[in-house]
Amino acid sequence: MLSPRQELILRLVVDAYLASARPVPSKEVAELPEVECAPSTVRAELAALEAAGFLTHPHTSAGRVPTDAGYRRYVDALLAAGKTPVESHLEVQLSQLRREVDEAMRETTAALARVTDLVAMATAPAPGAAATIHRVEVLQLAPNRIVVIAIASSGDVARRVFEFAQPVDTGLVAWASSYLNESLSGLGVGARMIATRLADPELGPLEADFVATLGGAFTELEPDAGGDLYLDGAARLLSRQHLPDLPRADELMTALERRADVLRMLRATIDESSVFLWIGGENPQPALRTVSVVGANYGLGHRNLGTVGVVGPLRMDYATAISSVRSAARELSRYFETVYDG
Repeated sequence: MLSPRQELILRLVVDAYLASARPVPSKEVAELPEVECAPSTVRAELAALEAAGFLTHPHTSAGRVPTDAGYRRYVDALLAAGKTPVESHLEVQLSQLRREVDEAMRETTAALARVTDLVAMATAPAPGAAATIHRVEVLQLAPNRIVVIAIASSGDVARRVFEFAQPVDTGLVAWASSYLNESLSGLGVGARMIATRLADPELGPLEADFVATLGGAFTELEPDAGGDLYLDGAARLLSRQHLPDLPRADELMTALERRADVLRMLRATIDESSVFLWIGGENPQPALRTVSVVGANYGLGHRNLGTVGVVGPLRMDYATAISSVRSAARELSRYFETVYDG
């Protein structure tokens, strides 16, 4: 648990390091107007912050720099206090692009890279991501053979035939058709939501087993793992401004070129309801553990469709990155409302 004074000193050190890229000496901290304690007290607090793992003391300097944990503490305090700039308005006119999703995603990442001077990335909704189940038919082809036909609002159709060891009661088939329509109509085609809806504790054992078996038909409507990943700004990250802060730039670029890995990493965040950050060692991809990722999801109502974010050095302007990513997510949400409602 940090004291208020330690929280203040940590914030001041991170602010100073973000601005200068130089280790911050205790004398510089003690002379800041926000600090109302003696230089000896500042030195003691800096030592305590270093012992707690929030700062480190490079051998080549008398100053201190933030660790991954220090950046995390700084960002968490930033988010908790709401002290990020007013959300920037990216210079992107997505509403004019209508249904040109590819163009909208490219324009968004280009604008985000331009505003933040970092690598911008975004995942487009997977094909059919906004589709819902329109109708379900359960038909008996033979005493022990059942076919399930599921039709999505997008026009996609899934058809699966099930063979049973014993004849299936015709009344059970008729009930299942009615039950599945009532339970699933209008529901998004994601397998997780469908499985949750079909796990009805009020069903008897016979009905529950039958519905669970037929539920496998709906996975064919689920969007595939394709989808597109959009990246922009790699040249910006390799500029003279950022390169000194990227000790493993080659590994980073190689990791970003593995688009399938990045896409999988971002899709793992699809349930996040607000801005998320991975700082240094928190990153799920080992090659990204020398950088930070700031991201946010966009979508329709309470349903997320994709992710937009930036990748940059640990020493980045987190406040601007957070506000810009939020703005990009908001603009994409507005755009996809027109795509799916238009």
